[in-house]
Amino acid sequence: MGQRITMGEKVGYSLGDVAANLVFQMMMIYQLKFYTDIFGLDGAVAGTVLLIAPIASAFVDPFIGIITDRTNTRWGKYRPWLIWTAIPFCVFYVLAFWNPGIHDKTLVAVYATVSYLLLLTMYGFNNTPFASLGGVMTNDIQERTSINKVRFICTSVAQFVVQGFTLPLVDRFSNGDAAHGWVCTISLFAILALIFLFISFLSTHERIQPPPQQTMSVRDDVRETFTNVPWRVIFTLTLLLFIGLAMWGSSTNFYFQCYLDQEALGNFLQVFGFNLSATSAYTVGFSVFNTLNAVVQFMGVLFLSEYLANRFGKKTTFIVGLSLCAFFTAMFYLPSPSEVGLVYLLCLLKSLCYAPTIPLLWAMVADVADHVEYLNHRRATGFCFSGIIFALKSGMGIGGAIAGLILSVFGFVPGIGSLQSETAVWGIRLVSSLVPAMLFVMGVVTLCFYPITTYYNEKMQAELTHRRQMSQRSFKK
Repeated sequence: MGQRITMGEKVGYSLGDVAANLVFQMMMIYQLKFYTDIFGLDGAVAGTVLLIAPIASAFVDPFIGIITDRTNTRWGKYRPWLIWTAIPFCVFYVLAFWNPGIHDKTLVAVYATVSYLLLLTMYGFNNTPFASLGGVMTNDIQERTSINKVRFICTSVAQFVVQGFTLPLVDRFSNGDAAHGWVCTISLFAILALIFLFISFLSTHERIQPPPQQTMSVRDDVRETFTNVPWRVIFTLTLLLFIGLAMWGSSTNFYFQCYLDQEALGNFLQVFGFNLSATSAYTVGFSVFNTLNAVVQFMGVLFLSEYLANRFGKKTTFIVGLSLCAFFTAMFYLPSPSEVGLVYLLCLLKSLCYAPTIPLLWAMVADVADHVEYLNHRRATGFCFSGIIFALKSGMGIGGAIAGLILSVFGFVPGIGSLQSETAVWGIRLVSSLVPAMLFVMGVVTLCFYPITTYYNEKMQAELTHRRQMSQRSFKK
């Protein structure tokens, strides 16, 4: 019999990821634009920052997994890290979006790299144990899907807030100083994140423990995880997926500002009651676009993800959803600058197809952690999840770097808004459509090699439950 989890605990756990997504969504959508518009960095330099910091911090993640697996407190292995890291995580978040007023662009790039590296390192210390916690709350495979469904319903709210309200809040707080508007907005989000992390710690419990007779061995953790086929598939999928997501998320900002016709955008928004000038059409239009994206993903996670996964299996649901997401992402290349309605329609379709896959990735990582234990009679949940966080952060860095590099190669000039050359606009179109779509297709191909089917998973969970019961009896004797 699987362990059932109350809705209160599911929501409490989910608030930890709301906190993380108040940071993560900002990095995915606005970090590149912040570096070009506020710091005044060239696209290639900004892309280099977005590459160096995530990959450098990602190499810390496996050690985080090893440390958290060996943490033993009365609160568990993973829960305490939510509290221990909460304050520095939020402080580094603010510093990464604070303009220190440095004029030398080399020093600005150094500050951007160091502050971003500190933020991402602390993100790893916070999010690796948080993700691992989701793998030890229950052994019930349907409950895991349910936990991650609730988790990503809640994070859709964070996505909605960050993507829909960031630019309006920056404008409201600016008073003629955009840098001031950014630091005030980020400070507000950081306070909310701090509160949510404390609630998450207080609401959750760890129920799955390593086998009592298990000996701790870093060599065995590394060997058993790295040689596990499902883990390698999920690692590769996560890397490809987040390269594509980071690229698309970073570039759609420029797509709205530099490619779409601002007058046509304003006219389209008038249908929905917005009375805008051409200069404000970008800010409101992009916020509405992101809001639509967040709302549709929220509805998709709420009504489709668990239903489709339970009926067709996680693997099949993921393959079909990501395939359709790749198709509609590629279609963003087609609209002319005046076909604003088509852009919003493509956003709706892409988000609807991607939404069911969102909770499944982390549910599948928990299944992979069980698979490692199933084969080797040893459990290393933190190390298993830390490798996936490594892939996520590396993917985010590579995706942002590729976006910045392509913009620079195609002649994008920071600080001049929509006054870009035709070549630069073409580069923006490519990095907003065809290039990320190719990454999603590669992810689909990778996922075809994932061997854990629903039947296999049920058999595996039954065997693991039996083993744990027998181990506990033997250990008590």
